[in-house]
Amino acid sequence: MKIGILQTGHAPDELLPTSGDYDRLFQQLLAGHGFTFATYNVVDMEFPESITACDGWLITGSKHGAYEDLPFIAPLEAFIRDVYAADIPLVGICFGHQIVAQALGGKVEKFAGGWAVGRQTYDWNGEQVALNAWHQDQVVTLPADAQIIASNDFCAAAALVYGKHIFTTQPHPEFSAEFIAGLAQHRGTGVVPDPQLAQARENLDMPIDDGHIADQIARFFKDRTVA
Repeated sequence: MKIGILQTGHAPDELLPTSGDYDRLFQQLLAGHGFTFATYNVVDMEFPESITACDGWLITGSKHGAYEDLPFIAPLEAFIRDVYAADIPLVGICFGHQIVAQALGGKVEKFAGGWAVGRQTYDWNGEQVALNAWHQDQVVTLPADAQIIASNDFCAAAALVYGKHIFTTQPHPEFSAEFIAGLAQHRGTGVVPDPQLAQARENLDMPIDDGHIADQIARFFKDRTVA
């Protein structure tokens, strides 16, 4: 199964030599599930020729806001709507989670409650799941057919499913502790409050459930279920 990675941003330049870009993080996350991958840098206006160029699609995170007036936003939203109408499986992570919701009639805004940075825990379909997060924006109004499957006190819509078409998450299963440490150093300083950065660093050695969510993503692509 060929997965098209729609890259909506790039990792910090300082992290590229060791971690690679966002597409590499997802290839590592989903390794062993039998997928092949193609990357499209939609943030740089590199779009697939067709929604059928791949068997499924994955939209990455980004430093940009879904509500920003950027050249790639409108064509990406149109692509999302076309993929949804054609019943092709689509996964969105962080910015991907937000842009899918916005494209299908929801609302995204800069959350008044501030940032979620580093390890967070969620009620995920009745079980406790820990994942790394890095966001201030949130989905605040759901599209009509979106169903919440994960949440916590800070983020009510932490993971959504849209029938058997779409699966999206606000936290980042692809972000390792090392990557969070790099973000804290190169994108967090002066932007995220210092106490939150300190807490994120203190939690770097705590376990996360990235493999569990990777299995859910793989299962969704193959079987259209996250159960």
